[in-house]
Amino acid sequence: MPDQSPRIIDADTVETFQREGVVLLKGIFKSWMAPLTQGIDELIAHPSQYGLARTVTPTDGSAPFFQDYCNWSRIQSFKDFVYCSPAAEVAAQLMGSNTARFFHEHTLVKYPGNSTITPWHHDQPYYCVEGRQNVSLWIPLDPVDHTISLRCIRGSHLWKDEFSPTRFNGTKLYEHKNFKEIPDIDAHIEDYDIVSWSMEPGDAIAFSFRTVHGASGNHSMQPRRVFSARWVGDDAQFADRGGITSPPFPELTLKQGDPLISPLFPQIWPNKEVA
Repeated sequence: MPDQSPRIIDADTVETFQREGVVLLKGIFKSWMAPLTQGIDELIAHPSQYGLARTVTPTDGSAPFFQDYCNWSRIQSFKDFVYCSPAAEVAAQLMGSNTARFFHEHTLVKYPGNSTITPWHHDQPYYCVEGRQNVSLWIPLDPVDHTISLRCIRGSHLWKDEFSPTRFNGTKLYEHKNFKEIPDIDAHIEDYDIVSWSMEPGDAIAFSFRTVHGASGNHSMQPRRVFSARWVGDDAQFADRGGITSPPFPELTLKQGDPLISPLFPQIWPNKEVA
């Protein structure tokens, strides 16, 4: 473990994350709610090409599910969060890594009444990265009841199988001979150790890229706005998936197995660069 003192999170929290692949961090980003809210408002008003392509409009006429990612370099409050919040140090501690590189951010807004179910999946097969030292910080900007919060399967980050990355319409993002179809988890729900928390703005769920997770639609009367910040550690290597990943990062020229070192993924902890 890196020498980081004083610690932002305690050793028990780190141990739980390593063992279970998911942990709740209470109130850790409370002071960042106003800047992130401002950033999400700006993003919704001016989405990127990815936001225009990824937003889901349900066929049943219910409210949309807005998504966008890789905007941190153009949305100043997102950039400030990356460089100035405790997120990088928290990520390094959870990962057991000497460094924390920022991978990307993802904004997810399920408007009131949205019916879109986020299907069970894990993130690593979607990404151009391999390694065990990684973490996503899922940060709601609104109060979230456990029934519409993120659901994670404890211990699934240790499963040996990897599952095919699939779009919301059911088609595969790309084909890969080593990936399997994800089990029908909902049909055998009692077989899995599923956790979900009610959350307040500023709380965060930290989970591994390999942790299987999903979420219901938003049946509440308020939006469910989430800023997700994703980090990688010392062992991160570029993975050539043989297809277009999500995010795609078309600028990358790395080869299979290269360390995931690029200006696209700045090292924030330690020796933070000036934003």
